[in-house]
Amino acid sequence: MNTKDLNISDYSSHIVFITGGTKSGKSEFAEHLAKGIKKLSYVALSKNNVNDKEWQDKINSHRKRRPKDWKLIETTDILNTLRKEEGPLLIDSIGGFVMEIIGKEQNEWSTKMNSLISLLMKRKNITFIVGEQVGWSLVSEYKIGNTYIERIGELQKRITKIAKDNWLAINGRAIKIDEISIEIPT
Repeated sequence: MNTKDLNISDYSSHIVFITGGTKSGKSEFAEHLAKGIKKLSYVALSKNNVNDKEWQDKINSHRKRRPKDWKLIETTDILNTLRKEEGPLLIDSIGGFVMEIIGKEQNEWSTKMNSLISLLMKRKNITFIVGEQVGWSLVSEYKIGNTYIERIGELQKRITKIAKDNWLAINGRAIKIDEISIEIPT
């Protein structure tokens, strides 16, 4: 499918999920899909570590790409943001949600994840979600790394099930995975 074939007016009231690895183009593709959306809020879902030069460089490159009329919401609290914001959203990236509660026990993680999924399902406006693919290579030698991999995998599987459109960004290309895949029975 060519992105020119997308009629964004046909995509109101649903989730568009774009996932991919580091430097795959996932954020750029999400921004490309969302460019025609009026009154869009861009949710930068991470802590702004001013002491990390590489992180600041990445944030600045994202800022330069975005249209000036997008409202910017910098937060680590996606649940309250979803409760308050009714208009179209672009969330970049959902891994920030996982990191914000990485130290919580499994029961609390499950509760928060279920709340996130419920809030996403209740939205009446288009929601673009960027997510990071991990776990395709080495297994972390640290518990926190493995917890992150497990939780982001679980969350993204849930988001994929409720999303109307699912895309995989890889090597600067975007693949609409709904058109070339089948859901794995659970």
